Amino acid sequence: MGENKERETEGESGVATLPKPRLKEPPLYQILLLNDDYTAMDFVVLILQKFFHKTPGEANKIMLKIHHEGRGPCGLYSYDVAETKVMQVNDFARKNEMPLKCVMEKE
Repeated sequence: MGENKERETEGESGVATLPKPRLKEPPLYQILLLNDDYTAMDFVVLILQKFFHKTPGEANKIMLKIHHEGRGPCGLYSYDVAETKVMQVNDFARKNEMPLKCVMEKE
């Protein structure tokens, strides 16, 4: 007879069960806003509140980080959510005639 590759275990109920497969967590993506010389600081704060649900204090702190360091984190999301948020922010910036850039990087 052939050997069973997966080992069966007996639970408390006496019923044989197969071990649960280990699922790998999906990778997360960091969304970043990039500094430029033209986008108003108030607009960056608005973006952080509108799309990333930051409080006014959090948004202001991130905006200053972007201003001083050239880029700042908005949040960690799954690929699909991150991609959608990047697209929404970039579209919103274009419609408001701001050159703000939003990007995502694998964590």
